[in-house]
Amino acid sequence: MIFFESEEFKKEFKRFVKKYPSLYDDLENFKETLPVLLNIENNKHLNILNKIENKYFIYKSRMMCRYLKGSSFRIIFSYDKVLSKISFIEIYFKGEKENEDNARIKDYFKRLSQI
Repeated sequence: MIFFESEEFKKEFKRFVKKYPSLYDDLENFKETLPVLLNIENNKHLNILNKIENKYFIYKSRMMCRYLKGSSFRIIFSYDKVLSKISFIEIYFKGEKENEDNARIKDYFKRLSQI
């Protein structure tokens, strides 16, 4: 599986790592579990926010953070089923931000649909 991080994701991640040092390892653990999670039908850990045919999917998921002890981050990512590629779009902490950035997701989705 191929992983890609958007520029916005990188900036957010870098800011959070300063506060939550375990985040590097937490993201690596998340990446390891993603292939399994994506292959489970009716997965309660992943919410499909949008999709184009059966090729591109945009998901919202929780990612546990050991530093937070019980709380979790939310990660928005796209999954290209054909290329087996995951693109991280947004990461946020539910305690700081209530919902995902819909404008960013729509923009990303628009770019995907033009491919």
